[in-house]
Amino acid sequence: MSQGTTTATAPSGTRPLRADAARNRQRLLDVAADAFAEHGTEASLEDIARTAGVGVGTLYRHFPTRAALIEAVYRAGADELCASADVLAAQYPPREALDEWVLGFVGYVGRKRGMASALKAAIGPESAAVFAEARAKFDEMTGKLVAAAQADGSIRPDVEPPDIMRAVSGVCMAQAEAQDPDRARRVVRLLLDGLRYQPEE
Repeated sequence: MSQGTTTATAPSGTRPLRADAARNRQRLLDVAADAFAEHGTEASLEDIARTAGVGVGTLYRHFPTRAALIEAVYRAGADELCASADVLAAQYPPREALDEWVLGFVGYVGRKRGMASALKAAIGPESAAVFAEARAKFDEMTGKLVAAAQADGSIRPDVEPPDIMRAVSGVCMAQAEAQDPDRARRVVRLLLDGLRYQPEE
């Protein structure tokens, strides 16, 4: 599953952004996501602004602090991944759509290197709500894809979506410590193969 472009919107409770401001915000989010994935969340904000083609003052108008930018990138990445579920469901048979979604989640976790820890350190207890919101969205999208695959009989009927996400998250965490993302994908593929096993009645 290829990584798409995130969609920038005005923060909740504010007026909609002008078209040019919205484009600037979107560009900053895209560049920051790449910079954080490559260099970690301590990537230079000045470099991010320069690569996005805006002044650093524009960056700070949209994201007053590094923590605000990290949170926005985290939320945008989660929203992008969730939006991909419906796209995959329209493009692939149910079982393949589920496989692609879960493997996309593995890639998402890899791209968010250190972001969750940095966000937790930056905003403290408030980060729990951000993470809980993302997990709820992931479980909802996984649930839709699992239900479709169970409905056509391509995966076993006793699979529960939260179990899939917990198992995959555990694999990702273990392989992140080993710095072996390719192995994470191989192990997750084995888990996905196990979903197709049909227990005897």
